[in-house]
Amino acid sequence: MASLADKTILLTGSSQGIGAAAARVLCRDGARLIAHHQGREGDREKARELLRDVPPDRRHFVSGDFEDDRVVEQVWRDAVAWRGHIDVVVLNAAMMEPRGGFDDPEEEWNAAWRRHYQVNVQAPARLMRAAVRHFRSRGTGVIILMSSWVAQRGASNPKMLAYAASKAAIKAVAQSVARAHAQEGIYTYIIAPGIVSTRMSVDFAKLQGGIQGVTDTLAMREWVPPEELGKLIAFLAQGTHRHLTGATLDVNGATYIR
Repeated sequence: MASLADKTILLTGSSQGIGAAAARVLCRDGARLIAHHQGREGDREKARELLRDVPPDRRHFVSGDFEDDRVVEQVWRDAVAWRGHIDVVVLNAAMMEPRGGFDDPEEEWNAAWRRHYQVNVQAPARLMRAAVRHFRSRGTGVIILMSSWVAQRGASNPKMLAYAASKAAIKAVAQSVARAHAQEGIYTYIIAPGIVSTRMSVDFAKLQGGIQGVTDTLAMREWVPPEELGKLIAFLAQGTHRHLTGATLDVNGATYIR
């Protein structure tokens, strides 16, 4: 029997990158997947194409831009309404823009910090809040947060201050949830990847001397495959490794070791 056959999972940011890889693995392992996408042009088509071989009763789509708190709340309500409950929440959706550095103009600085905070901190924190309340009523539940190694070591590019700060902030929220609610059967795991083979990372590499320049800084001389992260998410989603709750799992090929 598939390890996730009895799990209903909400995955945010499922249409590309790490989210798309996770969606494939979770469905392969038997989960009933609620696949969130931002709702921009083409996102819905990408999400549906990604899961076209999954039976309709094992997949459900929700959409919404997390720059609006009301949308975040609606996404949660739509997700719960599908089957009446959720077992696992995977908080993957995030934004990363090279704005918000000290040398940026005041207006650009303010906009970048506001947006990174809203999408990367406020939105997932709201979903954690909703998840904890929901899981309490069920006696158990799993929260998986996709963080980043910048939450631990900081960003190498000074234009990425807002992004690094947002990732550190939401990591602290997830750790606090783990400490406060472990005794209630609510397990929280944090995944902190290094450089992952996604479009977002390719765009970032262009600011850091190009793909080869970034690759040469990595211990394994290769980027993290999204599929590895998808498999790790599926492993954690089982909720069977209770005493791993609160842990931050570094996935960077030994480039950054704590």
